[in-house]
Amino acid sequence: QLHLVETGGGLVQAGDSLRLSCAASGDTFDNYAMGWFRQAPGKEREFVGSISRLGGATSYADSVKGRFTISRDNNENTLYLQMNNLEPEDTAVYYCAGNRRSNYYSPPSDFHVWGQGTRVTVSS
Repeated sequence: QLHLVETGGGLVQAGDSLRLSCAASGDTFDNYAMGWFRQAPGKEREFVGSISRLGGATSYADSVKGRFTISRDNNENTLYLQMNNLEPEDTAVYYCAGNRRSNYYSPPSDFHVWGQGTRVTVSS
């Protein structure tokens, strides 16, 4: 079973950038499509973006398209989320997740391995 640990969260101002990392261990990383999700206070968890096993394809939520970029380094077993031009609405706990069962564009329910999350707070 893949084990995931997110790092890189923090408090930033609107317009700033932040890069989140997700270190994977315990299984073969490139057997997993990977995704980023977030949960804001009082809201349900939502999809941010996902990436295919070899990193050649990505998908993004409309709310982050053009501002966020997902990438992965399969040699380093690490998933990244580069977040630019952050907005207060991006404030949330961010989770990385793995999906060995299907593809990166599959429903969020197919992502079955989760990290513990890292908090991002964007002040206005």
